[in-house]
Amino acid sequence: MYGVEQISRSSVSSSVAASIRAMILDGRLADGERINEVKLAAALGVSRTPLREALNRLASEGALLSVTGHGHTVAPLSVAEFDQLYDIRPILDPAALAMCPLPSDERLAELAAVNAEFRRADDGEHAIDLDNQWHLLLLADCPNRVLVGMIESIIAKTRRYELALLRERPHVQAAGDDHDRIMDALGDGDRDGACDLLRRNMQSGKQPVLAWLRAREVS
Repeated sequence: MYGVEQISRSSVSSSVAASIRAMILDGRLADGERINEVKLAAALGVSRTPLREALNRLASEGALLSVTGHGHTVAPLSVAEFDQLYDIRPILDPAALAMCPLPSDERLAELAAVNAEFRRADDGEHAIDLDNQWHLLLLADCPNRVLVGMIESIIAKTRRYELALLRERPHVQAAGDDHDRIMDALGDGDRDGACDLLRRNMQSGKQPVLAWLRAREVS
């Protein structure tokens, strides 16, 4: 019973975090706005406990700023921040993949299954979760866990930006195609080719998100 309750609360917290991210992206929560926990909990129809868990999660991702004694405020979506963050993973991910042994047939099958589910994702949050799952599974055998931890940290910080990209299905399908090409290269034993394809995949989403951010700043 304890485990079921714990999973349920975690699910509520994740749903609340997803709702707040959407409110930040579409401007219902403005850059720099202070979060009123009472009003937000009422608007979302949840208690303060899952709301605070969601707010802390978003603060760890960088979507909110937390000041002791002053609660949370919305961190601005920034072209400068995104531009710097997004240039890191095309360096880190291929470096981690280069350290991995070539994947087994079983691992390739796991990757293909996650990618198939990713292609079917019908909302941005689910698509991001599956895309992150695929990339971390790709790097699961990297012996440098500090490097993988750095990648996980960047994943958390870019999540709110990538939601703007992966809520559109053409971008999901393009990323799925990239994943297929990476898996094909690894299946052929071409680790260098796979690393190059992974680098391109990491770079491909940058310009669409930058265009969205610039349009958002003007509007």
